[in-house]
Amino acid sequence: MSARYARLQLADGAFYARAEGDSYELLSSAPWEDGVKDTGRRVKKDDAIYLPPSDASKVVAIGQNYAKHAAEMGKPIPVEPLIFMKPKTALNAHGAAILLPPASQEVHHEAELALVIGKKLTRVTEEEAAAAIFGVTCFNDVTARDVQKREIQHTRAKSYDTFACCGPELVTGIPFDDLRVVCRLNGAVKQDGRTSDMVHSPAKLVAFISNVMTLLPGDVVSTGTPSGVGPIVAGDIVEVEIENVGVLRNVVTR
Repeated sequence: MSARYARLQLADGAFYARAEGDSYELLSSAPWEDGVKDTGRRVKKDDAIYLPPSDASKVVAIGQNYAKHAAEMGKPIPVEPLIFMKPKTALNAHGAAILLPPASQEVHHEAELALVIGKKLTRVTEEEAAAAIFGVTCFNDVTARDVQKREIQHTRAKSYDTFACCGPELVTGIPFDDLRVVCRLNGAVKQDGRTSDMVHSPAKLVAFISNVMTLLPGDVVSTGTPSGVGPIVAGDIVEVEIENVGVLRNVVTR
């Protein structure tokens, strides 16, 4: 059965919560943890202050996982998943600002489907990986493209504070092998793809990563972006919409 979760900031701390109609029921712990309980406290959705939907220990992202995006970057389709990491400090919530860094004059949006891991994974099979994906959410893999072009690896270009936009909700119990992924910039569609166009499937990505590093409950795996990436500037409003998942919205500032 499908369910929706969020992570909210309240005056007395951060709480995971389950969507119930026009409200959120606050939970005692992360929804993937054993023994999680309702607290009896509710917050109206209209009053919600969102945090990234998982307090992840790390974000593992995937490069060139859509053939058309690889082509627009002038890169070959990777035989194996091309993985890189974004730090926990880059995580950014729905409704928060994307802060353009002074070091970059060309920052791009990248709309993506992100997976949230529900259990500890080390060297697992694709079948085990698929069973351990707790849910999915919207993700914007914001990238300093000019920095990326100057360097061999992705770390600096992908790791600036606010460059891992995620949320607003984490959705469980839905198929995600063929969902529409759209990015709108100030209302105009810039990216429009489907998760069925991925080169490497979500289960393959998670299994592959688990054979490199241990994935912990709550870790985020972002699965790559369709073609159509492009620049964002101060004052822009960027939206990532994924079919049956939701809309992630951020304003751009410098």
